Amino acid sequence: MAEHARVAAILGPTNTGKTHYAIERMLGYRSGMIGLPLRLLAREVYDKIVAIRGPSVVALVTGEERIVPPRAAYWVCTVEAMPEGMGCDFVGIDEIQLCADPERGHVFTDRLLRMRGTHETLFMGSDTMRGPIAGLVRGVEFMRRERMSQLTYTGSKKISRLQPRSAIVGFSVENVYAIAELLRRQKGGAAVVMGALSPRTRNAQVDLYQNGEVDYLVATDAIGMGLNLDINHVAFSSLTKFDGRRMRPLMPNELAQIAGRAGRGMSNGTFGVTGEAGPIPDDWVEAICNHNFTPLKKLNWRNADLRFGSVDALIASLEVAPDDERLVKAREADDLQALKALSQVAEVQARASDPRSIRLLWDVCRIPDFRGISHSEHAGLLDVIFSHLHQRGAIPDDFLARQVNRIDRTDGDIDTLSKRLAYIRTWTYVAQRKGWVQDESHWRGLTRAVEDRLSDALHERLTQRFVDRRTSVLLRRLKQKEALLAEVNDKGEVTVEGEFVGRLEGFRFRQDKDATGQEAKTLKTASLQALAPHFHLRADRFYNAPDTEMDFTEQGGLMWGEQAVGKLEAGSDPLSPRVVAFVDDEAGPDVAQKVQRRLQHFIDRKIAALFEPLIQLRDDETLTGLARGFAFRMVEALGVLPRADVAEDVKALDQDARGALRKHGVRFGQFTIFMPLLLKPAPTRMRLVLWSLSKGLDMFPEAPPPGLVTVPNTPGTPQEHHTIAGYRAAGQRAIRIDMLERLADLLRAQDSRGGFEANPDMLSITGLTLEQFADLMEGLGYRAEKGEREKVRAVDAVVPGADGAVAADQDAAEDGAVPVEDTPVMDTAQEGAPGTDPDPATAPEAADISNEAAEMPADGIAPVADKPDDPLPGRPVPVNSETEISPGAVPDAAIAGPETEVFYRFTWRGNRPERGPRRDGGKGGRGKPQGARGKGKPKGKAGDKGAKSYEAKPPRKEKKIDPDNPFAAALASFKDKD
Repeated sequence: MAEHARVAAILGPTNTGKTHYAIERMLGYRSGMIGLPLRLLAREVYDKIVAIRGPSVVALVTGEERIVPPRAAYWVCTVEAMPEGMGCDFVGIDEIQLCADPERGHVFTDRLLRMRGTHETLFMGSDTMRGPIAGLVRGVEFMRRERMSQLTYTGSKKISRLQPRSAIVGFSVENVYAIAELLRRQKGGAAVVMGALSPRTRNAQVDLYQNGEVDYLVATDAIGMGLNLDINHVAFSSLTKFDGRRMRPLMPNELAQIAGRAGRGMSNGTFGVTGEAGPIPDDWVEAICNHNFTPLKKLNWRNADLRFGSVDALIASLEVAPDDERLVKAREADDLQALKALSQVAEVQARASDPRSIRLLWDVCRIPDFRGISHSEHAGLLDVIFSHLHQRGAIPDDFLARQVNRIDRTDGDIDTLSKRLAYIRTWTYVAQRKGWVQDESHWRGLTRAVEDRLSDALHERLTQRFVDRRTSVLLRRLKQKEALLAEVNDKGEVTVEGEFVGRLEGFRFRQDKDATGQEAKTLKTASLQALAPHFHLRADRFYNAPDTEMDFTEQGGLMWGEQAVGKLEAGSDPLSPRVVAFVDDEAGPDVAQKVQRRLQHFIDRKIAALFEPLIQLRDDETLTGLARGFAFRMVEALGVLPRADVAEDVKALDQDARGALRKHGVRFGQFTIFMPLLLKPAPTRMRLVLWSLSKGLDMFPEAPPPGLVTVPNTPGTPQEHHTIAGYRAAGQRAIRIDMLERLADLLRAQDSRGGFEANPDMLSITGLTLEQFADLMEGLGYRAEKGEREKVRAVDAVVPGADGAVAADQDAAEDGAVPVEDTPVMDTAQEGAPGTDPDPATAPEAADISNEAAEMPADGIAPVADKPDDPLPGRPVPVNSETEISPGAVPDAAIAGPETEVFYRFTWRGNRPERGPRRDGGKGGRGKPQGARGKGKPKGKAGDKGAKSYEAKPPRKEKKIDPDNPFAAALASFKDKD
């Protein structure tokens, strides 16, 4: 060192430009070295000098990173990694007050006492170091620099009320994570900076904050060490910390070091407390604001003159006490603890037998405990490394490869990745040591790449967990009062500034359900502001959309495609419901009115089309008297009236009135008076909705599936629900009213007093099995008596030969043939297709009762038997020639007896109580059901010894056929056939 080399101490509070002054002084010399307290700060200064002088002359040396170009002139290092004996013109040590730190203080004190530049040496730090520096360093000159901005105490504030560009300081990982999570929910997120993070991860997190992606920073006291951040306010979440051995309160100078990060450059800063932290004492506040602290008296020191004659001698030299009262022996550091632990291992003792091996052992013990697991585990790892280095001269490639490959994984959560980063930092440090690995450039590059990958993955996990990018983006744009750009895709997903915020369902915005609290408020505010023009564009498109894009639901909802846009409410009459549009208030009254008008037009046209016959009946002014009153009843009942409810009104109608009503499609059935066109699926669906609205129901009955003749009669279902759906309940099923009238036509021709059996036409009309048909008949007022009889085979049947026409007719009936003029027109399928029913609107009418032909059932069930292949009751069973019994064989029938079949005989019961055996318990003699009703002998012709005939009532006087009836010709042809 030159005889008149300058030694200066640049002291003062934070934000005084001390580090910047040192860099300028170093670059004024041909060579220089600066020691910094953090690897992250060293990287920041390195990048700054590279930008000025270029990378070819700037070196970076830290415990885990080494960039040394061949012509390096300026060395940027961490204090622990500063190489000795370089002879640089300039040497600078930053944050020199760390000489008093219990953990690292002895390293800074050693640099203070022994590290000098040949021309200039600078110490930068707090003014509390003036006394110790003056007493230990000869010829030092002091320079005090004043803070460029003011620092003010603001007291306690809730985290939710902290201003943007604030840093919240915690002193444990759990505390930092909890605060960051709270800020994510309320403020859109926060960057996280901790000493345990790798420099790459910390840089990425700092960039999040510096670039404005988040407005809040959550950090440990690591931010107090020279990191230059744009912080306006520092809030302490705690005033105590764990220093590695115990919990202790923070001292005023420590609080000032951290609080001084607020207000960089000429901008003033503030500090305070938040969360559970108590208030800072007034005298402490005054000291922090005025930068007036108790001067340091003692500095931590450890002997640098080491003896490598033996392990014990080395330990003894490390434990030498200082001879200066201003120095205090440093507490036992991690490297000394590791050395003492390894000195107890016999193998290590045997290997460390000469100064060279002891120096190697000491270098191994100085590997930092990045993992922080336990002293014993760390010592075990050092033992392995020392054994490899002592025995082989370098760590084997296969061993190192196994360690690195096990760590080289980017899956897992934040804690898992943090542990892997700690592990890889150990091997990064090992690879940086000269001569410890065989291929230094390979392992340095590989360990650096793994650390970078893990750092990037950790940054990504931290960002995912603690940063809600969409909220932070929206908050920033709202604060800047900029126009927000919203996009809505074909699925209705809404993105604002590229961030998903929810879905647009019709004209209502459905916010993302994951958002809660302040985040939800921010999303809603930003989204509705951005969606304002989209509401108007969508309303215009909806107003011009065709009716085919709209529909109504069975519960009265109104749909536009798959989106609900409104609902129906009861109006002044059943055929005039009122529309309520689903439109957000933020969309504005113009959008709401446009949507409401379009929906009203749609539903009015829909009702007019589906209920055209009913509306024409209502508006027919030619109807007068009883006919007009009856038309009003039909309109009121939406086209379906049980005949029992209006029996007196029907009797009062004359033929002219009935004819006038029939012209509008009104059909007078035995059970129901209805309009066949309104029994189609679409009008039925609408009728149920309109009726439910008029009755004020909360849950509307569902429309039956189209095409079914009968549906299950669910217990508890009111009869009026079946009626309005176009069905009549009978037993366990309900039958469609138009098909019931066809069945009534067939039943009228039967002897209901003497009894009759179901024929194929009856079963075909209903599409039921014999058992189901019997239950239906009981529901209609008939008694069903069950019996069994011997089944007639085809070989036993006697076919009259003289009357071939009769036989042909019987075969045609058994085959289910129907006259051409009675073939129904299918409603939901082509003519002749199975599983469909006829259109009730196109079947012919005979006087007041329908006379329509039968059809196959809609559900595909065979007309009589349970299986389609079973024979109908009474039908001869064909003999299969392939199954003839060979001579000498005994047929099954000879063993089991004659084959029997079940049949039912139906008689009219009316409303009188049932007497005698029920249909499920009566078995009479051969082929005769028991329990037949009737008093006395049936009436018959005198001398008639053959079959007896019965009549239910005298023949009805035939009515004159109305010439205006559209079915007059068909009726006349039926009469001629009879």
